[in-house]
Amino acid sequence: MNLVYFIPHMPAIQRSEFALALNQVATERGIDVSVVLDTVKNAILAAYKKDHPDIEIEEHSATLNQNTGEARILHKNKDVTPPGFGRIAAQTAKQVILQKIREKEKEAIFSDYRVRIGTVVSGMVLRFAGPNIIVDIGKTEAIMPIAEQIPNEQYHLNQRLSVYLVEIREGIKGEEMVVSRANNGLLEGLFKREVPEIAQGSVIIKAIAREPGNRAKVAVSSTQSGIDPVGSCVGQKGVRVQAVIQELGGLEKIDIILWQEEDKNYITQALSPAKDLQVEIDEKKKIARVFVSQEDLSLAIGREGLNVRLASKLTGYTIEIEGKEEVKETASNATEVKEEKAEPEPAPKKTKAKKVSAKKEVKD
Repeated sequence: MNLVYFIPHMPAIQRSEFALALNQVATERGIDVSVVLDTVKNAILAAYKKDHPDIEIEEHSATLNQNTGEARILHKNKDVTPPGFGRIAAQTAKQVILQKIREKEKEAIFSDYRVRIGTVVSGMVLRFAGPNIIVDIGKTEAIMPIAEQIPNEQYHLNQRLSVYLVEIREGIKGEEMVVSRANNGLLEGLFKREVPEIAQGSVIIKAIAREPGNRAKVAVSSTQSGIDPVGSCVGQKGVRVQAVIQELGGLEKIDIILWQEEDKNYITQALSPAKDLQVEIDEKKKIARVFVSQEDLSLAIGREGLNVRLASKLTGYTIEIEGKEEVKETASNATEVKEEKAEPEPAPKKTKAKKVSAKKEVKD
């Protein structure tokens, strides 16, 4: 943009020239023409105040001819524009104009992104600011704090990433955009992008439990008969869920389970891949006791308790896993048949494994 047209007390120029410059600034910055004109007027007054510090600025006003670009300073409707307003005053006005236009431009950009909060956008790692990462998300930059990063993910300059728009918050230098790779919303947004049934609403993500960079559990259900929600998310030969995993750097294992309205069945599904579970629940205390065979005990608990921990977050129940030893009966001798009084079968021995407490994590 050419700011020479905004120098105060400049001679009249052709209307087409001034109008072209004015419209160019407004169009490039995405702001209204009247906003540009008001900004120029305020800049002219600021420059005049700097040269005349003793004046009452409230008693003065600036006019700007929208057709010619000619500027005047008025004091109680009297023209007090000094001859040769001065190069310094013009430079001051120019600086204020640039600053105000940048502010208006930032407001316009943030207004655009404000309606996109809670969605997934593409970004590129621009630079590192201590532990934080500055990400280019198109029209502006965003910050990814360390708490919003995947702990075991490596980042490098110019790396392209999918990020989740968390919020716009007040920072040291004004408003700043915050993005995340660790938020559950990223996982939901990626599935919405990869699975048409979720985007159309025929498959719904009911809950998400996640430990970023390690493992996640996603509970899904269908709103239409004949649609398999789990199969829709997995895709043919796992192509859809693998696309989501690749967007997460290939670091995170994702379990997709069928959401159940009945809590017992839901807990059974949540503890997948463990099978043949016996579940007892206390709905008031939100405690579930789960009896698992010794073969599936390690699967139910998971490495370092991860599986049962995520299941607890997903269902909202404190889950207590108990392993039971199977009593093997000795086969009777085929050649000798003896009638003996049946003795009561000893009760199965129970071995308490691990108690996990967590609150339900649902999608934002």
